[in-house]
Amino acid sequence: MTFISRLRDDLASARAHDPASRGDVENLLAYSGLHAIWVHRLTHRMWANPGLQLPARLISQAARWITGIEIHPGAVIGRGFFIDHGMGVVIGETAEIGEDVMLYQGVTLGGRSLARVKRHPTLGDRVVVGAGAKVLGPVEIGADSAVGANAVVVKDAPADSILTGIPAKARPRVSEHEKQPQVDPAEYIDPAMYI
Repeated sequence: MTFISRLRDDLASARAHDPASRGDVENLLAYSGLHAIWVHRLTHRMWANPGLQLPARLISQAARWITGIEIHPGAVIGRGFFIDHGMGVVIGETAEIGEDVMLYQGVTLGGRSLARVKRHPTLGDRVVVGAGAKVLGPVEIGADSAVGANAVVVKDAPADSILTGIPAKARPRVSEHEKQPQVDPAEYIDPAMYI
């Protein structure tokens, strides 16, 4: 995938995930989540070369300072990834993130071990992680799952799960309705604006 096509893909993901998105130019210039992802792509490529790992870490730390989002260069991130608001997001070195995943502010994909092993979470495709949630250790969250705000996840969850609580407990989604946004983006529009 070329740089331009990846950029278009990221901007489309921002539009799809954020009802407040007003256009590609604004998203390109003002979305810190996009900026953090773009820097991560560069540092992830560098990370594969042992001679470039230190520069990769330094660049990722500079991006953290600018965006408030820390993504380790070793993390593996799929297409369509979006971080909404972003401040305080931390993604560890061995984290693996599927396609079309969305994280809100304050999310931690962290470890529970100091051993040099797979110690960070794996998120399946189309997972949504709510604000302030912590997903800790080498747990696997199945595709199409949702982690509630401030949940602390320390155990695996199957696909189509909803995880809430401390520690989080998984329950299956009970209906197709739970996969839809709780607020219709059209509800954000004030009809008085157009009179």
